Amino acid sequence: MSRRRSSARGARGERHDPLRAGRRQAESLSHFVFAALGDPTRLAIVRRLCYEGPLSISRLAAGGSLTRQAITKHLGVMERARILRSERRGRERLWRIEQARLAEARHYLDVIAKQWDGALGRLKAMVEG
Repeated sequence: MSRRRSSARGARGERHDPLRAGRRQAESLSHFVFAALGDPTRLAIVRRLCYEGPLSISRLAAGGSLTRQAITKHLGVMERARILRSERRGRERLWRIEQARLAEARHYLDVIAKQWDGALGRLKAMVEG
């Protein structure tokens, strides 16, 4: 009777590396944040929420050129990226920044910055050495 041994390799024949898997997960989570913040309108909404605190869709649309429907679409994108969350207060829904999610993205940027600093330091040493 032949027994198959379980392998530490993934579906593509790669070895499972928990560090690499964790990095891929962080990259994929950050991807949604950066994709959502890549739009100037969404970035402006985040900026307003940072400075003014929780706001309703009506307040976000007031005085601007965007309709409430357009604001709602942008808020939905950022909610799916878990950048924002909302809570109902009476008849309104107030939107606020999800601080932990932005902190994760900031951490990811810090990691990339350290990698670039190291690469540039090695390049400088090679050029000067």
